[in-house]
Amino acid sequence: MGRVIAVANQKGGVGKTTTVMNLGAALAEHQQRTLLIDLDPQAALSNSFGLQPDMLEHTIYSVLTRPDIPLAITIRSVRPFLHMVPANIDLAAAEVELVSAIRREYVLKDALESIRHRYDFVLLDCGPSLGLLTVNAFTAADEVLIPITCEFLAMRAMGTLMQIVSRVKKRLNPGLRVLGILGTMYDQRTIHTREMLEELRTFFGDKVFDVVIKKSIRFAEAPAVHQPILEYARTHPGAEAYRHLAEVIIHGKQKQQG
Repeated sequence: MGRVIAVANQKGGVGKTTTVMNLGAALAEHQQRTLLIDLDPQAALSNSFGLQPDMLEHTIYSVLTRPDIPLAITIRSVRPFLHMVPANIDLAAAEVELVSAIRREYVLKDALESIRHRYDFVLLDCGPSLGLLTVNAFTAADEVLIPITCEFLAMRAMGTLMQIVSRVKKRLNPGLRVLGILGTMYDQRTIHTREMLEELRTFFGDKVFDVVIKKSIRFAEAPAVHQPILEYARTHPGAEAYRHLAEVIIHGKQKQQG
């Protein structure tokens, strides 16, 4: 039974999609059968793999709003050991349509049950909100991975996110836990960035990964050619960082980044 990991933060621009894309690619390099699910109406993950989701008949929106559409028919193979379920702008309507659904918080969890056994990992790319789609992700997930930029405003949002995780754990998904907090867009040249990372580690302790993702233009360039950074720049420090993160997640222990 695959581990389901929701990659979430209600603040935009913190590297959620970048993390899902590249962590997924890194897990696939380890021959871990991995499924990525795009839960963001902006469909950045789908577009990053060149899927052109607006041209697809069925997406995750179909699964969430139509009980007759099985998740399996929406899955696309994007790399060896790496599959994904795309999204498009239609997903924006799902928040409203799910309000009246029976077991509305469990729709994604129920849909995953039929295919979860096929995968070692399922990564959920959550949009920048804490609405019903993200609650569905938390209800379906075993773990939450939180990317966060090392800056003051991003840290301010952490309290609200942790409250939602706690509420979902209490009311909907008792097994939910925080897998870890991932510092992204880290620029060691600035005092502010270094201070914020230390503050994160002081407050959240070993929940903060030793691996940090350093700021680089390569992360913007790679999706433009529909590639993870692990393909676009195989030996780049960003690619190595996501490989290290994958090893930590697979083996269940921290590994210091060189």
